[in-house]
Amino acid sequence: MQNKFLLVFCFFIILSCSNESESNDSESSSSNNNGTVEIYLINSLDDSRGYCLDIVGYKESANVNKGLQSHSCYSYQGQISIDQGFDKGKISEKEFYIPHFKVCMEAESIQASSSLDLKTCDKNEKQKFILQTNGKINPESNLNLCLTVSKNSREGGGGTPVHLIRDLSLQICDESLSAYQKWGTRKSN
Repeated sequence: MQNKFLLVFCFFIILSCSNESESNDSESSSSNNNGTVEIYLINSLDDSRGYCLDIVGYKESANVNKGLQSHSCYSYQGQISIDQGFDKGKISEKEFYIPHFKVCMEAESIQASSSLDLKTCDKNEKQKFILQTNGKINPESNLNLCLTVSKNSREGGGGTPVHLIRDLSLQICDESLSAYQKWGTRKSN
């Protein structure tokens, strides 16, 4: 009788640990199930590959201390690049998180002409952004500001044709600037 009790007890312990492990696995992968997406400007402007949010620098060598820019999307190469890949699940939580580098988009300040930096994620006011259904990306604390690419592009360091870069900043939302202020997300091009 005592052996049966011990056997049943051990069975419940093992079953309990197994269920807990499955639960933890599903929690830790919940944002991974959503995958990585690139955030691209709806209007491709002067680059048929389009413009994506991008870390200054090149892929693995990107330098998070230099902030964000808009750059030719790399998805034309067949996949989303690690310096342009954002966690899709975090976007709905108002966090623009780049998993490979473990950083979040952060406004220099919540005012027009502010640049976009990359910082350790801490959910402060300057890191909370909303991707609206109309394609605008606004700081949660000031919906009159929109994530905006500059009107002028410059050549980057590679690609065929050469990759193009545009500066990125917060500007007053304006329908006349919609080509520079409307964004989308996608798995790949």
